[in-house]
Amino acid sequence: MVNFGDFIRERRERLRESDPRFSLRQVAQRIGVEPSYISQIERGVGSPPSEEMVRKLADEVGEDPDVLLAMCGKVSRDLRNVICRRPKLFSQLIRELKGAPDHAILKLVREVRDGDW
Repeated sequence: MVNFGDFIRERRERLRESDPRFSLRQVAQRIGVEPSYISQIERGVGSPPSEEMVRKLADEVGEDPDVLLAMCGKVSRDLRNVICRRPKLFSQLIRELKGAPDHAILKLVREVRDGDW
């Protein structure tokens, strides 16, 4: 799996190539933290950022917050709540799906979303 800090730095710097608003200082200002904190995240120093901070960074760099949370070894609060309501069923489902190809999982997601039982 890609390192979260490296991913954020590479994504921010790629965005900065075409938009100077993605400097470390300006990103930090927009999300309400010190530039040194963003620098620490990008270098992988300290603990992984909070879910709120990961969501702010995801929004800032245009990435899926669930993907970035997973890079930090975290699961979003709303998913955790869903799993905790029926832990045995969701644990079994996730374990059964771990080896399934993406197209099979996407098919299952579409069936559930569309109510096509």
